[in-house]
Amino acid sequence: MHVAMIGTGYVGLVSGACFSEFGHDVVCIDTDEAKIRTLKDGRIPIYEPGLDKLVESNVRAERLSFTTDAGEAVAHADAVFIAVGTPSRRGDGHADLSYVHQAARDIARYLDGYTVVVTKSTVPVGTGSEVQDIIRQARPDARFDVASNPEFLREGAAIEDFMRPDRIVVGVDGEQAREVMRELYRPLYLRETPLLFTSRPTAELIKYAANSFLATKITFINEIADLCEQVGANAQEVAKGIGLDGRIGAKFLHPGPGYGGSCFPKDTLALLRTAEAVGTPLRIVGATVQVNDERKRRMADKIAAACGGSVDGKTIGVLGLTFKPNTDDMRDSPSLEIVPALQKAGATLRVYDPEGMPEARKLLDDVIWCDSAYETMGGADALTIITEWNEFRALDLDRVKALMREPVIVDLRNIYPPEQMTAAGFRYESVGRPQPDDANDVVSNDAAA
Repeated sequence: MHVAMIGTGYVGLVSGACFSEFGHDVVCIDTDEAKIRTLKDGRIPIYEPGLDKLVESNVRAERLSFTTDAGEAVAHADAVFIAVGTPSRRGDGHADLSYVHQAARDIARYLDGYTVVVTKSTVPVGTGSEVQDIIRQARPDARFDVASNPEFLREGAAIEDFMRPDRIVVGVDGEQAREVMRELYRPLYLRETPLLFTSRPTAELIKYAANSFLATKITFINEIADLCEQVGANAQEVAKGIGLDGRIGAKFLHPGPGYGGSCFPKDTLALLRTAEAVGTPLRIVGATVQVNDERKRRMADKIAAACGGSVDGKTIGVLGLTFKPNTDDMRDSPSLEIVPALQKAGATLRVYDPEGMPEARKLLDDVIWCDSAYETMGGADALTIITEWNEFRALDLDRVKALMREPVIVDLRNIYPPEQMTAAGFRYESVGRPQPDDANDVVSNDAAA
């Protein structure tokens, strides 16, 4: 089949490459000429494991191409996907649909023959109807249907998620459009991947409801972790104990500094605004947003407490800046709250991230950029782990301690056993886990000398 993918951001590029891997002829379209030149030169503008090889192989097979000209691609397409950004609108938290509406206007100009227009972008309920109205007003003669096909891709595991999804959701009216969507996903349908057909509004709401529920799970276990710290319980063991219940499940029950990224923050806000607009407030989602925002700000206080109550005049090493590992995405990362808060409190920050440094440089000022994890530790009064990259999981603890001025580690991702860190001579703070009995016996490097 012939597919046009409007937008070469995270969703559009991954989806386009994966559809081409299925054997479809895919043209990815973007108005950003520099990005299209980059892709034509064989370079990938985002970091996603395996994406570079997937793009390269399908370009070589002539199933995947890139252009700034939507005309020919849309005219020949059986399906045109809208995969443009829907960021939170400045000031009110509603999803900004300006890029979606512009894509609909562009599509209307070039439609030729029956086409399914598919919203892949995460959009509020009713957006599919707006896209349909825009196209119909511009082209009363056009033969088309509008479908909603939300993505459920995790950054860092997007290719696996596309190729082996838990389910495919398609909101559409009309059997002809259903057949086009079935054919697009036929390789997955043959593997018995559940293909759920719904109305458009239902499909649009499924995406927001799924992300909001996952954000709620994260926030719930973070609050339980706070309680664990006060009563001497272990949040990781609590999470395991409740996660073994099949009705709950273990995923997204990992205590940490709060959720971030390109989806959860904007999608929870957009869902709240949609609910408010129709007079149906979602109090649980509202509390989730509020608690998560407060949590990210409180992590700086946790680091200060580990440093004796103040970071003024102290040097803090920071490992990890992106909102999660295996991505270069800095959007709404906890680090964007933690680092400035520590700076405001008088600390000097030495920071490192394996993939996020180019993006982080656009967002963080007056930090010391380091070329390795160990470089952040030189003369540091404390080290904090914000993102759980694999390379941080097996640090040479003797080397770490020798580099630091004070052996203080604040692990916001719980990647080390407290007993191991205390035995190695560190004052070690984690999230929602009790301290070993001898934690208070640890002495500083200066005192030990």
